[in-house]
Order: sequence, then structure tokens, then C-alpha cells
Amino acid sequence: MKQLFSTAILSLLAIGAFAQKNDGTTKSLVNAEKDFAKAIAKNGDKESYLEYSLASALVFRPNPVNVKTFYNAQSKGENSVSWEPNLAKVSRSGDLGFTTGPYVLDGAKKEYGQYLSIWKAENGKWKLAIDVATSSNKPLDKVTPKFVEPKDHVAPKFLNEKELKAGKDIITTTEKTLNTLLKTHGIAAFGGFLTEDARLLFPGNEAINGKGKIISFYNGMISKINLKTTGVDKAIGSDLAYTYGVATIDYKADLRESFNYVFVYEKAADASWNLIVQAFVPAER
Repeated sequence: MKQLFSTAILSLLAIGAFAQKNDGTTKSLVNAEKDFAKAIAKNGDKESYLEYSLASALVFRPNPVNVKTFYNAQSKGENSVSWEPNLAKVSRSGDLGFTTGPYVLDGAKKEYGQYLSIWKAENGKWKLAIDVATSSNKPLDKVTPKFVEPKDHVAPKFLNEKELKAGKDIITTTEKTLNTLLKTHGIAAFGGFLTEDARLLFPGNEAINGKGKIISFYNGMISKINLKTTGVDKAIGSDLAYTYGVATIDYKADLRESFNYVFVYEKAADASWNLIVQAFVPAER
């Protein structure tokens, strides 16, 4: 009996490890995300976030805070949130990926929103690096899931600190250029930095999909936007990257508001870096 019990426990642990396994595919990332959601439903968010996250992971609650700092301070975990990814992509090197989609908070009154998760590889498993979510009304549009597999696989190469920094500096410079153009050319500057199928997550709205719809949304309500980048990371395969920071937005209604943001960049065929996902959440001061 003791032997059978031990075997059962080992089998369960193996199943959990397999669910988080990173084999370099987007499918494996989506499976890890779904397994994470099941873990929260069963064990609560405190235990699950600590298990599935990097030690350096940031959760936006709403300001960025280290995952361990935040959840170790919680007295108990909540398991009333559920979500399902409908867009996911993994870098060619298999070390960085993202998932995004709608979530539901099932309390006394149901709350809805959109989330963005950045995942990184650690010891052959997918681990959460960034977690941000923004509230919205109940989604009405049905979105066909789009899970984009890498076009090929580039084995990660050993890079020294100087080379890693140089790669990140390219993304930092790209965002600085974007911010400069936002100041000189206004919101229209986003047009030169968005992929055709980009997605915007903005408080109070369903996910806004497509470059044209995003530009139309910005033009309709925003007068100015200023970005202050505080963090950058990039895939070793040099095709996906992300940034986070604080955005100051001036609305056309003569109102200013601060947001925390997370941007996901994708490298184009011409070697330029373009925005594939943007997520904003109100910042607390």
C-alpha cells in the first residue's frame, strides 16, 4: 500500500512537471497556461503563482511588484478567477513567449477583463515572468484562437553579459524612438510601430484587434502620450521582446492619467521591431 501511494504521488508530480514542460512550441506554452489556470481553480492563486513564476517575476497589482513579495504577504489564496488564452506566440529560440485573452472573476458580482502573460524558459519549464490584467465589460466579440508556432527553431547560443545588454539596448532605443515620434507627430506615430494584427488591451474595453482599429481608438480619445520605460527583455533568438514602464496619457477631454504598461515587440522581416501587443492598467501613486 505504501509503495502504491508513493507511486501515485510521483505520477501526479510527473504530470504537473510535464504540463509545464517547454519543448519550444507555442502548444507547450498554451498547455502550461491552461495548467496554471487549473492549478488556481484547485489550489488558489497564492500557491499557484509561487509555483509557476520565476523568482524575479513581476505581477501588476496594479503597480509592478515581485511575485514573492506580493503573494507571501497574502493570508490565503483566491480561486475565483478563470481565463483562457486566445492569442499566443513563442520565440524561435523557445525561451520567451506570451499569452493573452479574456478572464472572469466570479465573485458576488462577475467581473471581466483581459490579461497578458509573459513567459520565460527555466530548466526546461515555462515560468511566468510578467502578469498584467485590465478590466473591461463582458466581452461580446468572439475571437478565434490564434496560437502561432515558431517558423523554425534557433538553438539558444551562449551570450555574455555584453551581448545580452546590446540586444536589450536595441529594444530600448526602439521605444525611445517611438516616444520621440509620439511627441513630435502625435498618436499617428503608433502607425509606424504596430503590426497589422496587433492587439491593444485598454481599461474599460474589450481587446482591440488590428492596426486600423487601434489607431482609430487612439485618435478618438487620446491627445498625447508619453512613455517612460523601466524594464526590457528580449528572446535569445532575437524575434520577440517586451518592455514595461509608465505611460502618461492626456485625453482629448482635458484629463491626464497615468498607466503602467507592458508592450510586446516582434521583429519584422526588415529587422525593424514592431508592437504586437500593448496592455495598459491604471497606475497607483
